[in-house]
Amino acid sequence: MAKTVLVTGGAGFIGSHVADRFVAEGWSVTILDDLSSGREENIPSAARFVRGDITSPEAADLVREGQFDVMCHLAAQIDVRRSVLDPAYDATRNILGTLNLMEAIRASGHPTRTVFSSTGGALYGDFDPPPSAETFAKDPEAPYGIAKLSVEYYLAYYGRVHGLDTVALRYGNVYGPRQDPHGEAGVVAIFCNRLLDGRALTVFGDGEQTRDYVYAGDVAAANFAAATRELPPRGRLDARAFNVGTSVETSVNTLAETLRSVSQATAPIEYAPARPGELARSALNTQKAQSVLGWKPTVTLREGLENTYAFFSARRARSVAS
Repeated sequence: MAKTVLVTGGAGFIGSHVADRFVAEGWSVTILDDLSSGREENIPSAARFVRGDITSPEAADLVREGQFDVMCHLAAQIDVRRSVLDPAYDATRNILGTLNLMEAIRASGHPTRTVFSSTGGALYGDFDPPPSAETFAKDPEAPYGIAKLSVEYYLAYYGRVHGLDTVALRYGNVYGPRQDPHGEAGVVAIFCNRLLDGRALTVFGDGEQTRDYVYAGDVAAANFAAATRELPPRGRLDARAFNVGTSVETSVNTLAETLRSVSQATAPIEYAPARPGELARSALNTQKAQSVLGWKPTVTLREGLENTYAFFSARRARSVAS
């Protein structure tokens, strides 16, 4: 029989790419998503879709009774700004929702491996020069990062105390087809849409702030590796945490210029005041993922931006045609 995986948030941007990868590998895929931000059109036709909220008793029932081999947990409140405006809502979705599912796994007695989608830059902050290793100090500035770190502590607890099989993937700035322009991490989608509209690209500050842009297909490959490879022994917080990025710092100016080149658009770049609290530099050291999971990024920034711009261009063409 095929191995089984539950992808929470599998109708979303990253989750749908993860679901695609497991389908391609011959797994039986179930997607749990409330469609609050995901799109039903993103769901692979070969996957089973269950509409539901990760905080609900029905979601717990699905996990407990489904006895999946793997749960890739991507369902989350993803907007950093909303987490600042409403920390209680963010914590309910991102912490309590996760605990609802983890308690269901514990109650099932089934050895489901949980692959949790965490965050890189929002965890490490500006305290040490990049690229950040997993052991770097963690002191998130926003409730979003605090919630992600809290869940990682819970996963380490479930591993040590209850023997559950857990792993955390700390993403850089993920981009690619299907991306929605939510928050800073959606800058590639925002720029693509502005270029298609013939509008200027807005850059905050001097544009020299850097991020580690990692392609969604590479992130999906990291999820599959984390789901199938042998993991280190259970231990403290960082024992089973892995950075997923490129280890390359890319400035917003470079990103904008590369996208203008890819699109062959002549839209100007406009500069706006810097946003308070924004990280100056961010990149992730991925040596641990390479040595333990056998994973490394394979898509260059220009190749990924070409794929992403082509996706948004085709979507725009379909919308105009209809």
